[in-house]
Amino acid sequence: MTTTSSKPAAPRTTRRVVTISLVIIAVLLVGFFIFASLYADFMWYQQIGFDSVLVTQWLARATMFVIGFLAMAVPVWLTIQLAYRLRPVYARLSSQLDRYQEVVEPLRRLAMWGIPVFFGFFAGFSTSTQWETVWLWVNGVTTETTDPQFGLDTGFYLFAMPFYSAALGFISAVLLICLGLTGVVSYLYGSVRVGQREGGRWELRISKSARIQLAILAGLYLVVQAASLWLDRYKTLSETGDLITGPGYTGVNAVIPGQAILAGIAAFVAILFFVTAIIGRWRFPLIGTALLIVSAVVVGVGYPWIVDRFQVAPNEFSLEEQYIDRNLEMTKVAYGIDGLEKTETTAVTDAEPGALREDAQTTASIRIMDPAIISPTVRQLEQFRAYYQFTDPLDVDRYEINGESQDTVVSVRELDMEALGTAGTWQNRTVVYTHGYGLVVAAGNQRTSDGNPVFLERGIPATGFLSDSENFQPRVYFGEQSPVYSIVGAPDGTTPVELDYPRGSEDGQSETKTTFEGDGGPKIGTLFDKLIYALKFQSTDILLSDYVNEDSQILYDRDPKTRVQKAAPYLDLDNDPYPSVVDGRIVWIVDGYTTASTYPYSRTVSLSDAIADTTNPTPRFTIDDINYIRNSVKATVDAYDGSVTLYAWDTEDPLIQAWQKVYPNTIKPISEMSAELISHVRYPTDLFKVQRATLGQYHVDDAQSFYQRDNAWATPVDPQDTTSTRLQPPYYLTMQMPGQDEPSFSMFTTFIPPGTGTASRNILTGYLAVDANAGSDNGVKAEGYGALRMLVVSADTTVPGPGQVQNTFDADPVVSGQINLLRQGQSEVLNGNLLTLPVGGGFLYVQPVFVQSSGGTQLPTLQKVLVAFGDQIAFEDTLNEALDTLFGGDSGADAGDGTVEPDPDATPGDPSATPTDPSDGGGGSIDVQEQALLNDAREAMLERETALQAGDWAAFGEADARLTDAIDRLLELTAE
Repeated sequence: MTTTSSKPAAPRTTRRVVTISLVIIAVLLVGFFIFASLYADFMWYQQIGFDSVLVTQWLARATMFVIGFLAMAVPVWLTIQLAYRLRPVYARLSSQLDRYQEVVEPLRRLAMWGIPVFFGFFAGFSTSTQWETVWLWVNGVTTETTDPQFGLDTGFYLFAMPFYSAALGFISAVLLICLGLTGVVSYLYGSVRVGQREGGRWELRISKSARIQLAILAGLYLVVQAASLWLDRYKTLSETGDLITGPGYTGVNAVIPGQAILAGIAAFVAILFFVTAIIGRWRFPLIGTALLIVSAVVVGVGYPWIVDRFQVAPNEFSLEEQYIDRNLEMTKVAYGIDGLEKTETTAVTDAEPGALREDAQTTASIRIMDPAIISPTVRQLEQFRAYYQFTDPLDVDRYEINGESQDTVVSVRELDMEALGTAGTWQNRTVVYTHGYGLVVAAGNQRTSDGNPVFLERGIPATGFLSDSENFQPRVYFGEQSPVYSIVGAPDGTTPVELDYPRGSEDGQSETKTTFEGDGGPKIGTLFDKLIYALKFQSTDILLSDYVNEDSQILYDRDPKTRVQKAAPYLDLDNDPYPSVVDGRIVWIVDGYTTASTYPYSRTVSLSDAIADTTNPTPRFTIDDINYIRNSVKATVDAYDGSVTLYAWDTEDPLIQAWQKVYPNTIKPISEMSAELISHVRYPTDLFKVQRATLGQYHVDDAQSFYQRDNAWATPVDPQDTTSTRLQPPYYLTMQMPGQDEPSFSMFTTFIPPGTGTASRNILTGYLAVDANAGSDNGVKAEGYGALRMLVVSADTTVPGPGQVQNTFDADPVVSGQINLLRQGQSEVLNGNLLTLPVGGGFLYVQPVFVQSSGGTQLPTLQKVLVAFGDQIAFEDTLNEALDTLFGGDSGADAGDGTVEPDPDATPGDPSATPTDPSDGGGGSIDVQEQALLNDAREAMLERETALQAGDWAAFGEADARLTDAIDRLLELTAE
């Protein structure tokens, strides 16, 4: 007997097991990475108390994914199943179809389930991105304002219309896919056949079941198109035309009726398809479809063109007047400019003695310290170490000092991690250099005798009117330039490792260390948490470092805008967060906007174009074109612990009302704002820029002026920006506008006639100011806050615009001669911001002039002030002297630098000309060049020590050489 044994299948089984195991491991790894990312996000949100925001997003996205998946997959599955199950059993197929079936049949079961799942996933992901549209629709509110065409509440356009549009688009896609799949399956299995009859004619045969299915799907698709055409009538109210946004005469009398007619025809054709499903005749729906196409061309395109060309064009204004009025009214409401107070002024152009007597408080507050110029000065005097930095430009704020409001320029002293150089090890970047220190505050309207800022708060340790309070917290763990992440915190009694500031708190120490004691980030004391964040930041050091202990926290996403954006993802944020000290804490104040693009009859504005100027040349927004905006939220971010607080600032805004329902309990009422916080809240810059961009054309009240463009204005180009056409930014000043009882912290901008090149006229046509002072009472917004006041300059008087004034300054021979003297040697002259003030019955221009070295250490110092009133100018050492000279020897008012006597022996542009000590309040005797050399020596010494510890001898030698050079130069200077 012969025994036959088969070959063992072990190798094949082993390969299969290994393959399956590798796939499972890969899936688990991918799953863990996804889990780690989600878990880290949840930890971050939970720590700042906004975990409900993240959970809401997750649940909403998951819900919309399921809805989208089922809404697509189920109809597709039913479509395929019906088309297959109702196929003819004994259909005679061509040889080609037989071959197709041979290929398809083995994969039929997979395809019948796989195709719905495939389309379902795509639909699910698509609908998950639309969750905000759906949630806003569900939580939408009424506005009590109706549109002038259909009489619908504007809430319909803000909440319902976007949802209906998205829903109809989704349903159309589902029906089209089902229609296409029905045709494909019916053709493959013989329900739809194409063949030749005798005589060579082609014929199309459709089985009864396929006919019913195709006809019903086509009818449903046309029903949806009819609804879309009907909805398009409402969309016209936010479409931009050649003259206005919203329908004009042609739109109201041709386009909107035409869309209604087309919707009716589409619905009628849909009924014909449903009838075909019953009686089986395709002729009528096909004729109806052809009629729909022809009607779309005639009614949708041809008729509106005829009305526009032959009826509107010859009589445009008379026919468009009422629609222009609609556009004017709704645009002003949408941008919050409907309460504009306009005053026509015949500006005085003669500078008479005593003309500024009634404006004494305004002139005393004129800012001569340009925040865009003096940043290098602040850096040289207040940086102390290379690893510190200040913002450029500086920010503007105001404080109450000795019972009086003081305009200031401010900046936080933040870390500059790039300056660590070779000392930038993981340990230094993560656990040693963790925070900035202090806030520098300088008076905006004052200067020292040498042209430097008068510091009100400065130094390390901090000294000044702010740090005098017992609860002042100078440490800045959260700022615009904070490290990517830092690990802080330690058990009680642990030796501190975080560098607090580079000065010993005890004798013999060169620096002071600290330990973070707040609650600023997720805790990473456990091995699991370390692993999560080691994966997030791709760093094994987090997992292995001994500096990560059971009380450690990890601080990340530290930029104020980033934190507010994550806490309130529905907001557009202002591009200029600014620091203030509130109740002893440095906080970042961030303005948040709610915007829309579907407000009826409101002009569409490009956010990036409206906001771009020399201070913010390239702004970017997720949604750029808008036609509605509100400053609905004021947010604060604590610079020490990063806590985020949102306050509902505009409670009448329907969008913020809806978002508060989507994210309940995340926004606090304005009543919880402290008086000190409100005193630092200001009117937001970006909102004002959008409003001025709109008011250039929409400041008029009558349709005829708007139509003729005879009074259109433009924002002037910044006179200081000679290399481009960037706009002049608005400025904050404390001043008194006509109609105000007293000066108020305000923001202003100017207008000139539109035009470019030789066709432009740079004369002043308008002046816009907004009351930016929010008040100083607990939980109460000042009554005048946000009031827009416009001065319309009478055409009877020609007032030079900013560009013309700058040209006069530059061309004046006396001024040019003195400027040339200032440029002697290696000095460079910098023109400061050109400010415009409505004082003395006219408009006063003020421009500080700074001088700095063109090479080496740059320290801009204020040396001169240019002023102009009408056609007259003056150029003196101080603003006070310039005003007196300009107004016949006595202006009648004193400027903030009235008590300053400039040093006649100072050499303009020479850093050694400024005797101030960064460690005192502004009146020390240490030479600034000596201080700069001392700073260089300290930095070189620190880098030399760091290089020695790291064993980097090349860096040690370089730092030692720089230290020696600094000491030699210091000895030479002191010996002179």
